[in-house]
Amino acid sequence: MQKIAGGVTAAKGFYATGIAAGIKKSGKDMAMVYSEAACRVAGTFTTNLVKAAPVKWDQKIVKGLPVTEQEPEKAGSRDGADGMCAGNDQTAHVVVVNSGVANACTGAEGYGYCRDTAARAAELFGIRENQVLVASTGVIGQQVPIAKICAGIETMKPLLSESEEGGTLAAEAIMTTDTVKKEVAVQLELGGKTVTIGGMCKGSGMIHPNMCTMLSFITTDANISQPLLQKALSASVPDTYNMVSVDGDTSTNDTCLVLANGLAGNLEITEENADYAAFFEALNEVNTCLAKKMAADGEGATAMFEVKVIGAESKAQAVTISKSVVSSSLVKAMIYGHDANCGRILCAMGYSGAQFDPEKVDVWFESAVGKLKIIENGVPTDYSEELATKILSESAVTAIADIKMGNAEATAWGCDLTYDYIKINADYRS
Repeated sequence: MQKIAGGVTAAKGFYATGIAAGIKKSGKDMAMVYSEAACRVAGTFTTNLVKAAPVKWDQKIVKGLPVTEQEPEKAGSRDGADGMCAGNDQTAHVVVVNSGVANACTGAEGYGYCRDTAARAAELFGIRENQVLVASTGVIGQQVPIAKICAGIETMKPLLSESEEGGTLAAEAIMTTDTVKKEVAVQLELGGKTVTIGGMCKGSGMIHPNMCTMLSFITTDANISQPLLQKALSASVPDTYNMVSVDGDTSTNDTCLVLANGLAGNLEITEENADYAAFFEALNEVNTCLAKKMAADGEGATAMFEVKVIGAESKAQAVTISKSVVSSSLVKAMIYGHDANCGRILCAMGYSGAQFDPEKVDVWFESAVGKLKIIENGVPTDYSEELATKILSESAVTAIADIKMGNAEATAWGCDLTYDYIKINADYRS
């Protein structure tokens, strides 16, 4: 496996673009991803009870349910009206994304706008409505300007490009408070064929497991069955997107979609063999890279903050402790102030709910400047405050906690907490 340039257009047969459709006051605000071949689809979504209309729409497509109604329906049921939105085969050709308006807390009207969006794209591309995935991000509680959405779809269709630039335009168009675009691509060999996985995401604030205010779109030309595609994504998310925390808020719109069109020509992956393991490793690398990019670009952030818990008795224990530390407002403020107030680390570990012996814990700070043990067996060491400040002043800082109970470990990602986070979110709608 190797990283290559690009994002969602890196894999064969995928096209993308992004435009300014007038949904936001300025800048790009609509993106489209298109595959020339039907794609098998997998997805994971927000755990928030309040789910945006696009989440409900996409969940139905991923699960193979009819998309005609907002409320849940039994798998295998059919819409007798026109057949266009009958129970689907979990395939898709198009993803339409808008930024600026989340289409969350919008009721039946908002869900109807998802269908209107899909209907316009389906008409233009000659596909079924349930082969169009929809995603939104932005202000909650507003209805999307559907006329602008439909006009944007018409504008984007002839602009679709399989170039790297096409993917970058799409990555830029899904940004809200993000300060940088987020995309990545990797290649690997499967059965003698070159397989590519590319992705883009957005996420900067309202980010906390499980998942976070993020939209992530992964494209691949791998030939893999839908059940195994879903299995791979579901196995990857807990160690990647679900290990990111910026501010403790879990959004209504979180969506991660993987589309696989099979154009690489590898023998179809239908069982958990060596090819599946290699595919999973590559997918997990893409998700890890995107997750870390979101953590580094947290609203107002000046540093990415990584927390590694090692020596744990179980993976669950390590996950619980690492998430507690990376989510602590006091710890995050400490990172911003470059102040090695090591008691805050132990405090956050202690209220995590996980059981461990505080008097056996060792803690280090690490960055590009060096590595420094600040706690040994639960007690602060005689460390250099000057060196600690230098380590914490870097743009990427890691805290490592060894609880000396076993061999399990986990890593969580976040960022520092700054004055700008308040400024950004105090006037978000204006």
